Amino acid sequence: MMANTNYPSADSPQNSNRPVRNNNNTVKNIIIGALAVGLLGTWAYFLYDKNDSNRQIQEKTVAANTAMSSRDSLRVQYDMTLERLDSLTGDNNKKAGLISDRESEINKLKREIGSILNKRNATQAELDRAKVLIASLNEKIANLEAENARLNGENQQLASNNTQLTQEKQTLETNLQTTTSQKEELAKTVDVASTFTASNIQITPIDEKKKGKEKVTTTAKRVNKLVVSFDVENRVAKSGPADIYVIVTGPDGKVFTDPAGASTLSTRNDGDKQYTYKTTIEYEQGTKKSVQVPLHEDHFQTGDYKIEVYQNGFKIAEGTRTLKKGGLFG
Repeated sequence: MMANTNYPSADSPQNSNRPVRNNNNTVKNIIIGALAVGLLGTWAYFLYDKNDSNRQIQEKTVAANTAMSSRDSLRVQYDMTLERLDSLTGDNNKKAGLISDRESEINKLKREIGSILNKRNATQAELDRAKVLIASLNEKIANLEAENARLNGENQQLASNNTQLTQEKQTLETNLQTTTSQKEELAKTVDVASTFTASNIQITPIDEKKKGKEKVTTTAKRVNKLVVSFDVENRVAKSGPADIYVIVTGPDGKVFTDPAGASTLSTRNDGDKQYTYKTTIEYEQGTKKSVQVPLHEDHFQTGDYKIEVYQNGFKIAEGTRTLKKGGLFG
């Protein structure tokens, strides 16, 4: 029987190294934990860094998309503004003049806006500036459109006035033509009405002696002068000189003419006729005036002598005188 003792026996396992093994395990566990924590920290850093990079990329992408969207939107607005500007020019000189007067200001705005919109990396501040400039350009174009509308209204009013004036001119011309026609017709009527009327026509054959003594005779061989006398008057004809023509036709049908040369009278109804004698009288309107026309000839034939009197182109009197063959005591 073995006694209880505090001393170890040869048969018992040795416990002197147990505390050392426990310490090693603890250190190992600490190292593993530290490594795990470090690994987790590294992973967390990598994940954070990756997420932050992704966030920055997203922010930059959104900013770029926003910038592109703003620039594209401004480009559309600008193109529409240019279309409004182009529509004002057209073929109307007054419209083109409106653009010309403000050309310097408009071109300055167009250059600055175009410079901004053509930048690939335009900043938001620059895009905002372009937006303000486009608004200013639109305001100027709106003023031009208002001025253009006013000019169009004036043009329409002028066109309307011109049409009215043209119609009035046509009416005046028509009235003038009517008035002229009426005036001409009236003048023609007055002209015809101013023709003298003749009365008391007489044809007297005269034997004129050398000493101036005259004797009326119907014997042809003794007659050396025919005196045609008549009265004329007219209440329409104005006072003044008036021409009277006398045509004497002999028995042979020939007209007595001036030896210096035949003269022609244009009549209204009988065409052109040779006349024998022309006299000009001074007439006083509304009065009766006596006219005498002498015709001298050395030898008169026997037979009928026809006398015609013309004034104002019309025949106003006509008569016949017969000269006889003289007898033994004729």
